[in-house]
Amino acid sequence: MQIRRDPAGIHPPAGGYSHQIEVRGPERLLIMAGQIGVAPDGATPADGLEQLSIALDNVRRNLEAAGMGVGDLVKVTLYVVGEMDTQARRQLVAAKMGGERPCMTYIRVAGLATPDLRVEVDAWASKADPTA
Repeated sequence: MQIRRDPAGIHPPAGGYSHQIEVRGPERLLIMAGQIGVAPDGATPADGLEQLSIALDNVRRNLEAAGMGVGDLVKVTLYVVGEMDTQARRQLVAAKMGGERPCMTYIRVAGLATPDLRVEVDAWASKADPTA
């Protein structure tokens, strides 16, 4: 079971995220490798927002492979090289999250694994284990 909270005494979330998610009970925990903006055909667009869109699609595909969905995400960290339009990023993330609000962190970094990568998404998810 997941309990999402935005505690009193802390500023409201600046975007579509929750301040905390408590996981209780017998849960399956899915930890993904960092998902990058490389399409299934190997293409890497130059634009950071396009890479973010692909990386979030890759997160969704990982979730689906584990029998989960975006509602099961508990923590998402976005690593971004350079500038990215804040409003456009928030709109894209909101659309990809479908109204779900996992805990989220946004970090600007100097670089990623290769110079063409502008975005990497780290994500954790949990879901009740029906076999427990």
